[in-house]
Amino acid sequence: MKAIITIFFLVSIGLNSYAQQQEPDTTALEKIILDEVFVSAIRVTQETPVTYSNLAKEEITSRNLGQDIPILMNFLPAVVTTSDAGAGVGYTGIRVRGSDATRVNVTINGIPYNDSESHGTFWVNLPDFASSTENLQLQRGVGTSTNGAGAFGASLNILTDATSLEAYGQISSSYGSFNTLRNNIKFSTGLLNEHIEISGRLSRITSDGYIDRASSELDSYFLQGSYIDDNTLIKALLFGGHEVTYQSWFGIDAETLATNRTFNPAGIYTDENGNIQFYDREEDNYKQDHFQLLWNEKISPLWSTNIAFHYTHGRGYFEQFREDDDFATYGFSPILVNGELVNTTDLVRRRWLDNDFYGTVFSAKYEKDKVNLIIGGGWNSYNGDHFGEVIWARFAGNSMIRDRYYDDETKKTDFNMFGKINYEISEKWRLFGDLQFRTVSYTANGEDTGIVDDTFNFFNPKLGVTYDLNTKNNLYLSYAVANREPNRNDYENGNPKPERLNDLELGWRYVSPSVQVSTNVYYMRYKDQLVLTGELNDVGAPLRANVGDSYRLGLEVDANMNIGKYFKLQPNIALSSNKNIDFVFQRDGELENLGNTNIAYSPEIVIGNILTYLPKEQFQMSLLTKYVGKQFMANIDAAGSVLDSYSQTDFNIQYTLNTNSFVKSIVLSGLINNIFDAEIVSNGYFFTFDDDFSNPGTITTIEGAGYYPQAGINFLLGATFNF
Repeated sequence: MKAIITIFFLVSIGLNSYAQQQEPDTTALEKIILDEVFVSAIRVTQETPVTYSNLAKEEITSRNLGQDIPILMNFLPAVVTTSDAGAGVGYTGIRVRGSDATRVNVTINGIPYNDSESHGTFWVNLPDFASSTENLQLQRGVGTSTNGAGAFGASLNILTDATSLEAYGQISSSYGSFNTLRNNIKFSTGLLNEHIEISGRLSRITSDGYIDRASSELDSYFLQGSYIDDNTLIKALLFGGHEVTYQSWFGIDAETLATNRTFNPAGIYTDENGNIQFYDREEDNYKQDHFQLLWNEKISPLWSTNIAFHYTHGRGYFEQFREDDDFATYGFSPILVNGELVNTTDLVRRRWLDNDFYGTVFSAKYEKDKVNLIIGGGWNSYNGDHFGEVIWARFAGNSMIRDRYYDDETKKTDFNMFGKINYEISEKWRLFGDLQFRTVSYTANGEDTGIVDDTFNFFNPKLGVTYDLNTKNNLYLSYAVANREPNRNDYENGNPKPERLNDLELGWRYVSPSVQVSTNVYYMRYKDQLVLTGELNDVGAPLRANVGDSYRLGLEVDANMNIGKYFKLQPNIALSSNKNIDFVFQRDGELENLGNTNIAYSPEIVIGNILTYLPKEQFQMSLLTKYVGKQFMANIDAAGSVLDSYSQTDFNIQYTLNTNSFVKSIVLSGLINNIFDAEIVSNGYFFTFDDDFSNPGTITTIEGAGYYPQAGINFLLGATFNF
C-alpha cells in the first residue's frame, strides 16, 4: 500500500510539467462576486492560514442528477460519505477527517443549518438543494469563527444561486436505477429595471432505493427575490422541502449481509397466522421551511455591513409498528381480555418533532491598504416540542385518542461575537487573528434527557501567519481552539461534558493558472472529545461518549492540474493516525486500560481522484475514483467492529447540444456509479452488552455489529433544456 501511495503522489506531481493555462469563466465570476458578500465573513482565501477546498456549481453540474450534497462532495479531500438507502437518495451522511456530521458546521448564506439539538444536518429535508447552490467551501479542521455549533471536523459554507443578470428558464429530468426519478424546473427574470431579479426552482425526486422498501418521495422549492444597486444588495429567500422516506437505518448483521444484502428489517412483524409481514408505513414524514432576509450595504470605500434575519419551521414525525410493546411505556393500564390480564400490545406510534429556529447574524468589514478587519456575530433561538402519539393499538387500556405518551419541551439560545483581522506585515508576511466568544444556554425536560439546564461560555481564539515565497508559493501556520457543548443524545446517554479541541495546521500551497497543489499537516488534540461509540439509540441516532484525551494527526495533499489541451486531473490523498489515549473499557465486568486505540469511523487513508477528458467545449467525460481504508466502528479495536476498506469508481459524461431555436441548449448527462460492481459497506454500527444470565455469578461481554451495504453498479441519465 505504501508503494501505491508513493507512486500515486509522484505521478500526480510529475504531471505538472504537462499543464497548460486555462481561461477562467469571467461571466460566472462576475455573477458570483455580487453575492459573495453574504459569506465573506466566514469564508477564507489563500491569504488566510486555513485548510480548505472550494467546489463550484460548474464542477458538480454534470453529476447533479438527484443525489444529495454529501454524495456530490464525495471526492473532496478527507471526505467519506454514506447512504442509508444505498444509492445517494434519502438519508445520506458525511464525515471529514473522521468527524461525523454533528461536527461539521454547516451554514447557508452564513446562516446556521445544523439542527440545534442533535447538531446533525439532514439533507433529506432539502432535496435537490445542489440545484440552487452557486458554490460551497469546505474548511477542514477548526477553520474560522462562524455561526452555529463549533466546528470540530470541518465547516461547510454554502452560497445559494447568484443573482442572474439575464432571464432564463430551465427544465431538467433524470431517471436511473431503482426507479430513481428527478424532475425540476428553474427560472429567473433577469435584472428588471436594472435592479430587481426574481428566480425560483421546484423539484421532485422519487426512488425505490437499493435497500428493500427504502423508498423516498422528496419535494422541494426555492424562491429568491433580489434588489441590487451600486452600494446595496438585498435578498429575500424562501426555500424548503417535504420528505417521506421508508426507514432504512436498522442495518443488517454479517450473516444477512452475506446472503441478502438488500434486506431491510424495518417494519417487520408476525401476523396472527405466523407469517412474516412488513408494515407499509414505517416511514419518516417531515416538512421544513426556511426564510432568509439578507442585506449588504457598502457604507463607504472602506466599510461594508451585512445583516441577515432568518426563520425556520420544521414539523413532522416518524411512524413505527411496535410488536408486543409494554403498556407501561405508553401509560396504559393493564386490562382483562377473555379472563387474562393483558399488559402488552401491538401498536402503531408516531414520534413528533415540531420546532422553530430564528435569529440574526451580522458583520461589518473594513478594508484599507494592509488591513482586512471583520467584526460580527449572531443570536439564534431554538424551541422544540417532542411528543409521541399512539395512532392504533390492538389493546389500548383506558387511553384516549391523541393522548401523548410523552411531551417534552426544549429551548436553546446561542449568542456569539467574533473579530477577525488579516494584517499585511510586509510584502511577504501576513498575520491572521480571530477571537470568538460564544455563550450557549440549553434547557430540556424530557424523560430520556432528564431535567437539563446548562449554560456554557466558550472562548475560541485562533492565530496564524502566512508567508509568500513568491507569486506562486505560499506557506501558512495556524493554531486554533474550539469548544463545543454536548447534544441532546449525549444527555440521553449520560452526564456529558463539553469538549475542547486544539488544532495546529501547517500548509503549503502552489497556485498557477494551470496547476494548483495544496499540502498540509495537522495535529488535532482533544480534551473530553465526544467520540462515536458505534452504538445507535432506539431511533437510529449514533451515540457518543466523552473520552479523556485523544488526537488526530494527518497529512493531506490535493491538486488540480490541466494536462495538455484536453485532460484535467484532480487527485487527493489523506493519511492520518486517530487515537484515543489510554482508553478504558469495561469487559466481562472489569475495567481494562486498552492503551491507545483507534477512534471510531476514522480511516487512516482516504484517496480520491477525478480524471476529466474535455475534447471540446460542449463535451466532457470523467472517471471518478474513491478509496477508503479500513475503519473501526468502535473505540476498542475489536475485530468484529472492522469495516473493510473499499474502492469505488464512477463514470460521468456530459454533452451540450447548442440550438438556434426557442430552446437555447440541451444538456445530456450520464452517471454510472460503481462501474466495477464492488460490494461496498461504507457504514455500520457496533454494540456491546453485559450478559449475566447465561452463567449466573459471571458477567460476559457480548458483541454485535450491523452494516449498511451500498448499491453495486447503477446509473442515472438526465437531460436539461435551457430556454
